[in-house]
Amino acid sequence: MDGIAWAGSAMVAARTRLEIAAENLANVSTDGFARVLARGTLGAAGVSITRATESSHGALRATGRADDLAIVGDGAFRVRDAHGHVSSTRAGAFTRDAGGGLRDDAGGVLLGAGGPLHVPQDASIGADGTVRSGGRVVDRLSLPPGSSVHAGFLESSATNAIAEMIDVVAAQRSFESAEKVVAAIDGASRKAADAARVH
Repeated sequence: MDGIAWAGSAMVAARTRLEIAAENLANVSTDGFARVLARGTLGAAGVSITRATESSHGALRATGRADDLAIVGDGAFRVRDAHGHVSSTRAGAFTRDAGGGLRDDAGGVLLGAGGPLHVPQDASIGADGTVRSGGRVVDRLSLPPGSSVHAGFLESSATNAIAEMIDVVAAQRSFESAEKVVAAIDGASRKAADAARVH
């Protein structure tokens, strides 16, 4: 692999790193957002960047709304949209509908152990995910062992705006440096070709 190819791979890697940092920065206020990490590797094909999700979670923020939920530990809420597609999310801002279901801002319904979670008006959701009404368990959220759910809280984004801005600047500088290397190599090659023609 020649110098221009190596520098070109570094430019692509820097651009990918910039895109990841920009994505993180755009989600600094998104509840439950897990920060995306840029992992660099150096191989025969040059520099490459792969994406990974950070395992740490955001801090809890009290809202006082009983239908807001936050998970402490691993796990995610399972939500089914109007088309039947089920997705996982850490964002727990829900609103109770007339039938006792909990829905997100897009209208997706929160799923319990056996389908749409049913939360009667007088019910409460315990830390273990159980929905109790009148002293009896009426439904349950599925949680991994060691995890708990907190009603009246939301999980903030796990992204730090200052750190992401620093990553944006660093990625831009890396791109510019690689670009200068490409220009320098190209210029040297042109001079060598011109010299060869003269002789």
